[in-house]
Amino acid sequence: MSTGQEKHEFKAEVQQLMNLIINSLYSNKEIFLRELISNASDAIDRLRFKSQTEPEILGDDTEFKIKLAVDKENKTFEISDNGIGMSHDELIENIGTIARSGTTEFLKAMEASKKQDTLMPELIGQFGVGFYSSFIVAEKVTLVTRAAGSDKAVKWESEGDGTYTIMETPKESRGTTITLKLKKNEEGDQDFTEEFTIRNVVRQHSDFVSYPVVMDVESTEPVPENEQIMDKDGKPIGDTTRKVIKEETFNSGKAIWAKDKKDVTEEEYKEFYTHISHDWNPYLEHLHMKFEGKTEYTALLYIPAKAPFDHFSRERKHGIHLYCKRIFIMDDCNELMPEYLGFIHGVVDAQDLNLNVSREILQQDYLVRNIRKNLVKKVFDILDKMDKEKYDGFYDEFGNVLKVGIHTDFENKDKIANLVRYKTTRSEGKYISLKEYVENMKHDQEEIYFITGENMNALLNSPHLEQLKGKGYDVLLMTDPVDEWVVQSLTEYEGKKFKSAEKGDLNLDKIDDSKKDEFSALLEHIKSTLETKIKEVKPSSRLKDSVSCLAGDTYDTSAYMEKILKATGQESPEVKRILELNIQHPVLQKIKTLFERDKKDDALEDYYNLLLDMAIISEGGKIDNPSRFSKKVGELMADALV
Repeated sequence: MSTGQEKHEFKAEVQQLMNLIINSLYSNKEIFLRELISNASDAIDRLRFKSQTEPEILGDDTEFKIKLAVDKENKTFEISDNGIGMSHDELIENIGTIARSGTTEFLKAMEASKKQDTLMPELIGQFGVGFYSSFIVAEKVTLVTRAAGSDKAVKWESEGDGTYTIMETPKESRGTTITLKLKKNEEGDQDFTEEFTIRNVVRQHSDFVSYPVVMDVESTEPVPENEQIMDKDGKPIGDTTRKVIKEETFNSGKAIWAKDKKDVTEEEYKEFYTHISHDWNPYLEHLHMKFEGKTEYTALLYIPAKAPFDHFSRERKHGIHLYCKRIFIMDDCNELMPEYLGFIHGVVDAQDLNLNVSREILQQDYLVRNIRKNLVKKVFDILDKMDKEKYDGFYDEFGNVLKVGIHTDFENKDKIANLVRYKTTRSEGKYISLKEYVENMKHDQEEIYFITGENMNALLNSPHLEQLKGKGYDVLLMTDPVDEWVVQSLTEYEGKKFKSAEKGDLNLDKIDDSKKDEFSALLEHIKSTLETKIKEVKPSSRLKDSVSCLAGDTYDTSAYMEKILKATGQESPEVKRILELNIQHPVLQKIKTLFERDKKDDALEDYYNLLLDMAIISEGGKIDNPSRFSKKVGELMADALV
């Protein structure tokens, strides 16, 4: 008899999530079955893994399976597994609340989907809230579970109304049973008490689950002759067939990665990708391979076509599942794939791996390091061989993550450099590789020029690039924050050094010494007037049409890096910039004339500040006194229009 009932309320954000799930996915209701079967499979995986070191935990119950049952009269659907089960505390942690990281990210993804009345089905699985998909079809959900090795069972129950109850309850064996009291069907709805419907859904979404998904099915079979009653002429009296109920397996259960790839259809590859990734978009490429020799393992990897909604979430799991002889070891296996390739989904089955393995041991394991090295090489090969259109689509989704490898994976830095793409001042909005950039360099160009910033249009029109454009030199436009770390780690490519268009001397055209001497007094006066804001004033070799810009010394922090550090709450060293002026510009000529006529003219300081403000604005920065700037520009316009 159930005892010690506890009543709990869902947290506000969880209730919000429940409402979304309950009132959504009306056209994809079968998703609940995929999620519940997936959870049951995970529970058995974890029990099998634990039994490697605690074999006694299995007892006599060693035939793993996931059983489905329906009651048409009472409109219930039931799914049971003989997996690891849950204790009272585990139940509250895993079922009573939704994963803290998952809730916020899920709701953000919902907002991003911009769908008020529907919910994209892949979001359910991606954010670890699969159990709650039961409420799409159920008006009440009852879960009874008993942890392996325990003699106590617990029941969880909710009608999705904001509350749930937990209590002790009897259960004869370990594992979990979930019973759904189904909602009344509306016109056109699938009937989840019908064997045909359930069989089709299992085959479509869960055919590759490693354990039998079974159900008692009623069928007709002939009555054996020795059991039939015959008349005097030897003809049977009564029915010659009878109805029987037998347990049938609905899924193939074949580990697709264990098959020879020539025996796997494209449709099977697609179904398995959806199964392990919860991504309903078609994948971009897949890799199915078997290594034999000193290191034996099988791998089936997928490169997605679209980045998931939680792509940049710190809590997001890697997509690689590790098995040993088809025994599940762990998911989220980042030891097999570097962080910058963490978007790849798949399975690795290593024959010789020690089953009693921890993440710490994995990091030191020679076999694992060797597998990782080979997998990364194969992924690079696939990416390198993609046609341009397909690769550009991939790069739009994952390029910013791939570039992280240049900074974090020294061994593969050059290979990743071959894979990065940038838009440039001459590429007309298209990506080009670094190899293409070098091949197209002007004969007198010695360096690879680049500029960093957050806005592509602002970079394309930056005054820092005027002289470079005038000489026909191409410039890489780097708009990802990670590019700041890329250029720190990748200092040259094919013998050509990288050179920032906004830092250090560009050495394009030597400024005439007599011209510099002519403006030296003015520049010194500007420097002394603005000395709290800048560290130097000098003639510019970058500018052609603009009057001013801000530059840095070769090893100074760039303006974009300063902005990134401040945006992430990190302290950025205060670095004064160099104010570069175009001494060929008519404005400088007129300011010089005014300066020579009266060095104490009050208008000079206003002009100096305007030169600085224009330089800041031209690179997308914020000026100290917008009101003063607006006022002075207005006065200048009024004078010019007289």
